[in-house]
Amino acid sequence: MPLVEITPASHDVVLDLAYATPRNITGKPIYRNAICFLNEEAASLLERAIGLARPLGFRLKIFDAMRPSEAQWALWNARPDPNFLADPRRGSPHSRGAAIDLTFIDASGAELEMGTPFDDFSPLAHHADTAVSADAQRNRFLLLGVMSAAGWDFYRNEWWHYQLFDAKRYPLFSDADLPRAMMG
Repeated sequence: MPLVEITPASHDVVLDLAYATPRNITGKPIYRNAICFLNEEAASLLERAIGLARPLGFRLKIFDAMRPSEAQWALWNARPDPNFLADPRRGSPHSRGAAIDLTFIDASGAELEMGTPFDDFSPLAHHADTAVSADAQRNRFLLLGVMSAAGWDFYRNEWWHYQLFDAKRYPLFSDADLPRAMMG
């Protein structure tokens, strides 16, 4: 299945690919090149979500999407926590181009309050956690509503993570399989 590159120009999104920076659980960049890909079905659902967010006054800020299998291993080796990371031996929806990590931004470009930062591997990051502020709960449910209405499935432990239903039907991608390398 071909991959679609997602850019600010092509999709009117903001890219802040955390794994291309040291702002991630490894403390160092995993991706050499900050490139965002999704498989064709996921890219189509992203376009739907963008269209649903726009009339609400929001845009999408993407933290991660396609994640080569080698990157999944780097994350797993840093923190092998199956509550927050897919075991790379089974494959991640991200490594299939079938998952995206994102949030809403407002007209000024500020992220909406979600109660935790991206990749906060604690119970506070769970969609339904009520220990975060009422504003954060409301914003999480708004994001969940937009993404669900666009056709995405969610992962209950991470407010930022959405994936295609039955993502395992898509092949895994390594860095060498990508149209342009992310890691090398």
